Amino acid sequence: MLQYPRWRLRLRNGTERDAELTDSRRHGERWVVKLQGYDAPETAQVLAGALVQVDRAELPPLPVGEYYQADLLGMQVRNREGHLLGKVDHFIAAPTNAVMAIIGEREYWVPLAKQHLLKVDLAAGEVLVDWPADF
Repeated sequence: MLQYPRWRLRLRNGTERDAELTDSRRHGERWVVKLQGYDAPETAQVLAGALVQVDRAELPPLPVGEYYQADLLGMQVRNREGHLLGKVDHFIAAPTNAVMAIIGEREYWVPLAKQHLLKVDLAAGEVLVDWPADF
């Protein structure tokens, strides 16, 4: 995030606003950032807990076979046997790799690892996974 100077912030109350990063530094396991127009702690407090987003056009192109998680949201997911597991609903950050949460007749949590994620067809809106329907 820190290599992108322009941010879109979604505040806890649901409103959004643009902000420009002017400075940043590491503070323990966190980052302290300064945004243009938010010079005093009182004015910056309104941003506490905001979700930081960057414009898609600023993101670098990915190598073949890699995808941004946002591109997979809403895609249908089938397993090797052709069983429709459901649609990609969200992702969960896990220690070893992210997990794709698929919601259908039930909920599946499939690790985003090469052995499980077999194929992504963006044009068809479908993901093929190696994951049993009864797991």
